[in-house]
Amino acid sequence: MKEIVLLLGASGSMGFVAFKELWTRIDENGQRKYNIVLLLRPSEKNKKLFAPYERQCGLVGIPGNGVMEGEGFKIVWGDATEYSDVLESVRGVDWILSPMAFIAPAADHNPEMSEAVNTRAIEHVIKAIYEVGGQDHIKFVYVGSVAETGDRLQSIHMGRVGDPLKPSVFDFYATCKIRGERAVIDSGLKYWASLRQTYIAIPDAMSLMDPIMFHQPIDTCIELNTCFDAGRGLVTCLDVPEDSDFWRRVYNMGGGPSCRVVFIEYVERMMMMLGMGNYRKIMERKWFALRNFHCHYFEDSWILNKYIHNWGESLEDHYDQVMKNRPFVLRVAAFLNRIPGIRSFIRKMAYKRMKEMVSGKDGTLYWYENRNDRRISAFYGSYERYEAIGDWDDQDMPNLRPEWIRLDHGYDESKDSLEISDLQGAAHFRGGELLSTQWDNDMYTHLMWKCAFNHRFEGTPYLVLKTGHWCPECLAPPWNDDEIAKRNPFFAQVWYPNHDKEAANYYPNDCYTDIF
Repeated sequence: MKEIVLLLGASGSMGFVAFKELWTRIDENGQRKYNIVLLLRPSEKNKKLFAPYERQCGLVGIPGNGVMEGEGFKIVWGDATEYSDVLESVRGVDWILSPMAFIAPAADHNPEMSEAVNTRAIEHVIKAIYEVGGQDHIKFVYVGSVAETGDRLQSIHMGRVGDPLKPSVFDFYATCKIRGERAVIDSGLKYWASLRQTYIAIPDAMSLMDPIMFHQPIDTCIELNTCFDAGRGLVTCLDVPEDSDFWRRVYNMGGGPSCRVVFIEYVERMMMMLGMGNYRKIMERKWFALRNFHCHYFEDSWILNKYIHNWGESLEDHYDQVMKNRPFVLRVAAFLNRIPGIRSFIRKMAYKRMKEMVSGKDGTLYWYENRNDRRISAFYGSYERYEAIGDWDDQDMPNLRPEWIRLDHGYDESKDSLEISDLQGAAHFRGGELLSTQWDNDMYTHLMWKCAFNHRFEGTPYLVLKTGHWCPECLAPPWNDDEIAKRNPFFAQVWYPNHDKEAANYYPNDCYTDIF
């Protein structure tokens, strides 16, 4: 019998590559190696995207919701936020691969949908696994996000699993992904893994053209992953045996050292490929935020690569993919930008386009000119810091190759096995305490903890010590990170490198409505 793989989020950049990889995997008899199940929204885009595969299996499209099945291929036309659709999709499967996500900036404008897709749908999957009796059989690979750890600027720009989680202010996508991952980690399933995916680089050069580009500090360190490596890597999880120590762990998923780049260097290269020329001529430096985005280099992405060998393509491969996929108009613009007389015109048009982006309600210039106190505080620190930013020729450009500091996780990581005193010390380092007085030395036993704000919560030692999770009640929204950092030394490590110790900012649940 062929194993059956449920792929969630199959129409996304990572998901569609994973689907095509699944589709083309052939067994020794020249047949598709896996039977495939997809749960897809019946959107026009999705119907068009998967129509060729339906035809290949002799399936006829059904308008609206419904189930189509034949020749080892099943599509549940439905919605992952509806439990009945998830349950129908989970029945009979052996594997669940979930790169499904509702991402920023849409997620930041619609937190309710972000919660439904990024958290509740994952809870539906776990519930369905138990309902079909698959908790000791079905292997669930969840795709998390680098957004969970927020901005990690110098000198903490090199991160690893177990570092504090710090969703950036206004980043509802990140908070929902954290909750989704927590549900997986403490699900009690026998086989699960969480892959915290970095920035997925796609060949579409124009994908960069969004106001969110300017939310990112110019000195952000990125260890990207091409969509091809991301999708192939996810499917390679199917090759991991049941007895591997791969299971019940969280990983950072990036492309490794060959995929590392500082954001302003990435912008410089991309603007040239887009035919816009020198970025210093078409953007102002103060348009770029000083903090409060996400991405960092991964000290430990090699660990995941050891299991699924996802380090296949480099940063240069990504640039080549962008060049090959440029639309005709961008190729013409790049050519014309070489001509001095036309270059000036192209720069004026490019500057106008960029200024339009930062002048919209999602734009940093709009926040400054309209005195949006919360956004300026979160992304710049203050109006004074915004105004103090010079131009590109100033000598205070950030060091793009800084030294880095490894963060303390609050216990002796060199020990082969931990004792309850190690758990108690880790809880104290997080400003709280371990309430449970006995422990069977199983890292996946549920224990009771208390945070610095006297919130009581349940979680496994693996969740707390090994993945960076802590109190779910303190998790944003609302964002009260200034106060949390005062009481939680573990979290303070990632907060004070670019925040003032005397600050007392608070961002309520509805903070996102300030631009509507």
